Amino acid sequence: MDHDALAARVRRLLAALEAGLLERETAVRLALLAALAGEHVLLIGPPGTAKSELARRLHRAFADTRYFERLLTRFSTPEELFGPLSLKALEADRYERQTDGFLPTAGIAFLDEVFKANSAILNALLGLLNEREFDNGSGRVPAPLVCVVGASNERPADEALNAFFDRFLVRVPVAPVGDASFDALLARRDEDAGPVDAPLGAADLAGVAAAAGRVAVGAEVLAACRSLRAWLAQAQIAVSDRRWRRWMELMRTAAAVEGRGELDTLDLWLAPFVAAAADEHVERLAAWFETEVLQAVPQDAPWLTRAVEAFEKQLEIERSAPADGSDDAAGKLALARSIGLGEGGDASGPLRVVSSRLEASLHRHYSSVHVQARTAQLDEVLAQVRRERDAVDAQDAALAARLGGRLWIAPSLQARWRGAFAHTRAVLQALEARLAQARAGFAALPIDAQAEAQVPEPIAVSA
Repeated sequence: MDHDALAARVRRLLAALEAGLLERETAVRLALLAALAGEHVLLIGPPGTAKSELARRLHRAFADTRYFERLLTRFSTPEELFGPLSLKALEADRYERQTDGFLPTAGIAFLDEVFKANSAILNALLGLLNEREFDNGSGRVPAPLVCVVGASNERPADEALNAFFDRFLVRVPVAPVGDASFDALLARRDEDAGPVDAPLGAADLAGVAAAAGRVAVGAEVLAACRSLRAWLAQAQIAVSDRRWRRWMELMRTAAAVEGRGELDTLDLWLAPFVAAAADEHVERLAAWFETEVLQAVPQDAPWLTRAVEAFEKQLEIERSAPADGSDDAAGKLALARSIGLGEGGDASGPLRVVSSRLEASLHRHYSSVHVQARTAQLDEVLAQVRRERDAVDAQDAALAARLGGRLWIAPSLQARWRGAFAHTRAVLQALEARLAQARAGFAALPIDAQAEAQVPEPIAVSA
């Protein structure tokens, strides 16, 4: 299998499937990845969020596959999904269905409100989804099912539905478009996406499956999975052994399409869409991945903020500190102003110089040793800030390099991760500028060559 050619085809497919769908990059990618891995995907969100449109577009990505779609209710009958009973078979005392054109003969299927079906339908669907076989009469018939896209307004609350819920390996929250895309939503015209270029065929699916079987799982990934399993246990989120194994196959499929021979920890970005059993788990798992795996968490550097504030406060104190004998100087300055030597008077230039000298004499002068000690401490903190900023830059660059060539991680998700480093970088740069300004302020303190050369106590800047 030509990995580069396959990756290019998948990239074009994703672009075609996404065209005109707002804020659905992740959902489109997960649906196509699940289908390539032979898994089913569940779209969870309110009505009117393009769930059915996504399923119809997914069908166009596969050649020579039939499409089937149904809205399920508690009154739905097996005939609506699996076909009517065959009258000829009944005449021969056989209980068989005419499945042509129904779910057992479909490659891509969309089942809306999937959890509202009655138990008879759900039980029949269990085997079809998992085994790709349909019990028709006395025999089991192979089904060409590639992927079922289920849709629901919410996750099932009834524990009796857990077995069926578990058949959907990938679970994608789908929300209404945000404010940033609202104008584009109103301006969008409902147009059919049309056919896609070079849809995937049976040979492509077989090639992807074979390549996925050769993808290795390294020690680093296994360690991350053990860490995640412990976190899930502590959070009381159950993930079955079967789901873990199928998840590994999903990650192998993603790596195979991208031309990678081994998984890495970045593949665990799928955790919120595979391991989350409840809505609140999605963000918690995303936070686990961003914190524990990527270490891409926005930092506000509170210790540095406190340090900057301490330096600025100390500078303010030292700038306004009165000189020894300042009461006498203040009296002289007041007298000078009262006879017109201050601001707004008619004093000549030389008298203004006298006034400014009196003004300067009110404030304390420092030894060069004092100033050097203050600027040296600031230089140490500035150097530490620059090291931290360099480390953030290195982390960002390393993540950008790892993300290169990744087909399945949506640009919006990549931007969110890298945005954490951008936030931290901006915070450090702003605080660094304030530190540099404080350093300049200390360096400009008035110097008294006769002052006692005493090193001041360092300003407390502990974390």
